[in-house]
Amino acid sequence: MLEARQLSKEYQSGDHRLSVLRDVNFTIPDGAFIAIVGPSGSGKTTLLGLLAGLDVATHGTVLIDGADLSRLNEDARARLRGEKVGFVFQSFQLIPTLTALENVQVPLELRGDSGAPARARELLTRVGLGDRAHHFPNQLSGGEQQRVAIARAFSNSPRLLFADEPTGNLDSDTGHRIVELLETLNRESGTTIVLVTHDLVLAHRAQRIIRLADGVVVHDRPTSAPSEPATLPSHAAAAI
Repeated sequence: MLEARQLSKEYQSGDHRLSVLRDVNFTIPDGAFIAIVGPSGSGKTTLLGLLAGLDVATHGTVLIDGADLSRLNEDARARLRGEKVGFVFQSFQLIPTLTALENVQVPLELRGDSGAPARARELLTRVGLGDRAHHFPNQLSGGEQQRVAIARAFSNSPRLLFADEPTGNLDSDTGHRIVELLETLNRESGTTIVLVTHDLVLAHRAQRIIRLADGVVVHDRPTSAPSEPATLPSHAAAAI
């Protein structure tokens, strides 16, 4: 589903070339749940931008579902993201003047989906917020806002979801429940999930950990997490 081939990224800094990523190689199969970890400055954010086609590598390439991003222009990469990729961020990025339902509807309506309201309500129900559809973001807890963001990310039925520090603004218990929700959606929908996190405890919920240090992969191996995590209990979803 996702492949990095000899991926490198450099920036010009005055008279010097600054190397942020060097010769990164890995393959992520369809339906996998992967965590990318590393200290601040290790290259996680740069790598995520390259994997998602938001930035262009200095050397090497990224393939998403067989499409070589290095051969696509900016418009083609944007179309690919719209068709196959979803994003969840640390800051939720909800529109404060829209209800939970309307926030999920927006990308559906932009694509001209005539069934946007029904699809948005279905997604909110899947993340345990069917009864909060008409609440505004400031009326929701942090965990509830992140669940709205996850529902929105799944609105285009993505083949690949990037979750960039999705628990960074949440307390530990709520963060764990959000990762449990991602595990459940990964299993039920088959969406490939790439979780970028600084939290090693959360990272070990994934099936595999890729660790970066100083721009290179220093660790890439399966975790001891079960391949089929238990379904998220309804009471746990309601507590997020």
